[in-house]
Amino acid sequence: MKACVVRGVWCVAVFGVVACQARANNEPKSGASQFNGRTAFTYIEKQMSFGPRIPNKPGHEQTGDWLLAELRARADTVIVQDIRHVTHKGDTLHLRNFFARFRPQATERVLFLAHWDTRPMADRSMNVAQQRMPVPGANDGASGVAVLLGVADALKAQAPANGVDLLFVDGEDYGDFADTNDVLIGSRWFGAHRPPGYQPLFAVLFDMVADKDLQIHQEGQSVAFAPEVVQRVWRVAADRGHARQFVSDVRHTLTDDHVSLQKVGIHAIDVVDFDYPYWHTTEDTIDKVSAESLQIVGDVAVALVR
Repeated sequence: MKACVVRGVWCVAVFGVVACQARANNEPKSGASQFNGRTAFTYIEKQMSFGPRIPNKPGHEQTGDWLLAELRARADTVIVQDIRHVTHKGDTLHLRNFFARFRPQATERVLFLAHWDTRPMADRSMNVAQQRMPVPGANDGASGVAVLLGVADALKAQAPANGVDLLFVDGEDYGDFADTNDVLIGSRWFGAHRPPGYQPLFAVLFDMVADKDLQIHQEGQSVAFAPEVVQRVWRVAADRGHARQFVSDVRHTLTDDHVSLQKVGIHAIDVVDFDYPYWHTTEDTIDKVSAESLQIVGDVAVALVR
């Protein structure tokens, strides 16, 4: 979820990168994929089985424990950042960032990130009675995590030539995006507490990336701050046969986790399908996402680090 300016109008939204209409065998046009979209879809199913991943709730704690175990089984090193965040209302949120590293001694590094929490209130639901209910988060939350775990599978099977870091940030979607104190919490924390001298070559945020009707447009702040990274990602997508899903124009300008990294000098971009009609509603459920979309986005992600 993020803040967005569309033709001068502010709104709040969730991000994600997805693609659809993969070939029947889930392979890209040129070369076999090292990413398995069907396996990645099971990672969405697993997250959904815990229920909403709202900070201080059991589903959040259980998801975090599961995610940590999965990362420790794949990455060379996993760093846990424990965060205690006091909200504007005075509540204390218990949050965790997970920083999984492949080839941690390598100097040249690439960073991928996604948020793993879900929004406590479905404030965009048309039914007023549902607006106090939690967002299930199949796309807004679970899909980005699924892509990163699928990338981790590929890197475990074949180590990258350079260093790769996977950052799972917490507390992205908790509060009001008109007041940034209680949103983007984990990414802001990482920006202030990253490893000394940490400066990856580039960073890519994956948020809302499994919409069955995938259309990923370039994001305004990404193009303004890191146009070379946008060009790299969209070129790789085109080379892999996904130009129809990775659309080369700017449609939305968003405040998302990538902005927290941009503020500390990291060339970060947002890969997100913001035209998701179920964003911040109770209908953000698993029937709205697909393994085919995960396959497309994951295929691009793995190609970026190969």
